[in-house]
Amino acid sequence: MNDLIEGFKNVAVASVADAVDKVCGKQGYMDASIKPRINDQRICGPAATVLEAATDEFVPPQHALDLIDEVEAGSVIVISIAGGEPNVAVWGGLMTAGAVANGHAGAVLDGGVRDLTEIRRDYGFPVYARDVSPGTTLGRYKTVAAQVPVEVGGIVVHPGDIVVGDVDGVVVVPKERAPEVLAMAVEIDARELEQARLIIAERSLRKGLAKYGRI
Repeated sequence: MNDLIEGFKNVAVASVADAVDKVCGKQGYMDASIKPRINDQRICGPAATVLEAATDEFVPPQHALDLIDEVEAGSVIVISIAGGEPNVAVWGGLMTAGAVANGHAGAVLDGGVRDLTEIRRDYGFPVYARDVSPGTTLGRYKTVAAQVPVEVGGIVVHPGDIVVGDVDGVVVVPKERAPEVLAMAVEIDARELEQARLIIAERSLRKGLAKYGRI
C-alpha cells in the first residue's frame, strides 16, 4: 500500500481521474463543490470513513473523534452527511489538532469546515469541503457509523480506497483496482508530457493531436 500511495503522489490528479474512467468504467471524481478550503496542498492516502445523520440531540461526533485516534497514520478522513441541513461544519480546529497529532494526510467533507484561521495559522492541514460554515453539528447531526461505505460529492467511498486531491478536485480510486489505475495514470502523464513537448517544438497543437490523439 505504501508504494501505491507514493506512486499516486507523483501523478497528476487529472490523469488519475482519466485512469479511473478507463480502468473502472465509471467516474471517480467528486462534485466540483468539494474543494480545498485551507490551502492548495495535495492530499493522498487511504480513506477512513465516517457517516453522520440528522438529529436534534446534542451529542459529540464520537465516531469521528475515535477514528482520528485509531486509524493508521497517513489516512484521509472522509465524512459524509445524510439528511438535515448541510450548511454546518463537520470539521474544525480541535479535530484538525487530532488529525495532525496522528499524522493524517487530510480530510474530505460532504459538509462544511470552520476555524479556518486557526487551521491555516497553526497547522496548514489540508481540508477539502463542500463549504465553510461557523455552525456546529451539535443538535443537528450525530455520527452513526465509521469505516463503512459513504457517499461524498456524488462518489461512493469505501474504507481503504485511495483518495487523491489537489486544486483540480478530488478523485477516489477503488482499492481493488488501484495498481491498474496507477499504471494507467503514469502512462497518461508520460504521453501528455511527450505531446506537450512536440506541440512546443513544432509550434502546432494540431500536430500534437494528430500524433497522440489526446486532448
